[in-house]
Amino acid sequence: MDGAKQLVIISGMSGAGKSLAVATFEDLDFYCIDNLPPTLLPSTVALWNSPKQAQNVAIAVDVRAGQFFEDLIPACRKICGSDLGHFHRPVILFLNASDAELVKRFKETRRKHPLVTKERGVLEAISLEREMLADLQEQADKIIDTTNLEPEGLRRLIRQFFGPSKPQERLMIAVVSFGFKHGVPLDADVVFDVRFLANPFWVPDLRDKDGTTPEAQQYILSDPLTEPLLEKLFDLVEFSIPQYVKEGKAYLTIAIGCTGGKQRSVVVANELAKFLAGSNYVVRVEHRDLHQLRGQTDAR
Repeated sequence: MDGAKQLVIISGMSGAGKSLAVATFEDLDFYCIDNLPPTLLPSTVALWNSPKQAQNVAIAVDVRAGQFFEDLIPACRKICGSDLGHFHRPVILFLNASDAELVKRFKETRRKHPLVTKERGVLEAISLEREMLADLQEQADKIIDTTNLEPEGLRRLIRQFFGPSKPQERLMIAVVSFGFKHGVPLDADVVFDVRFLANPFWVPDLRDKDGTTPEAQQYILSDPLTEPLLEKLFDLVEFSIPQYVKEGKAYLTIAIGCTGGKQRSVVVANELAKFLAGSNYVVRVEHRDLHQLRGQTDAR
């Protein structure tokens, strides 16, 4: 069904990376539930099976359910065998790792395995967990062995399998204009200084025109330096943004600065945002200092 949502059931061995997986799905804008009692799985899916609920859903279920664990397999079978309406067929993602690697991770993090007791050590707990999850592993649609995976490797695989099909949709870009006199934005990943462009502030008729006005825009865009600046800026972001996507960056803030943040940076930021939107990136524009109170000596 067109427009159907994704439903991912995350399970697997304790220590194999489920928490990291849940965080990665959250970055992909999934609604995530961790450690849901299996009994509630069908009703939770039904709650989200509505066209009004547009988000994809990822639910982590495993042996932490304790006494409710025995309901896990029946609940998964019920969901997979049901007509889920606004969901695609559910996908079971199973995370695994070798015994030696799991023991190493529990020792390094000093976390307690959920099945460890006074009578049962880590190795015995891992062996018991494998036995308990064997049936679910057989039903899994996708198994990822994280034994030799760095955290970024797991994130990359999840993005590859479950992320947007278009790379442009995997990164949210903010283009922020600002004034250096008010400070560089704290969340800026990349900063460009455009104070070398012709400054409308020194033109009496344009002094009170901000960068959203046609007069100021025409003045700044007619500067002989503006066109080559924009060309080089567009070339740079066209080259670099796919590399950010490849590395798994979810948010990118590009800051464009002039003196006061009201004229030159506003125009350049708007032009850059239009270029990115034309390339189908998810982009928003923020003119941080456009409405700052202006003093008599404000050279924008």
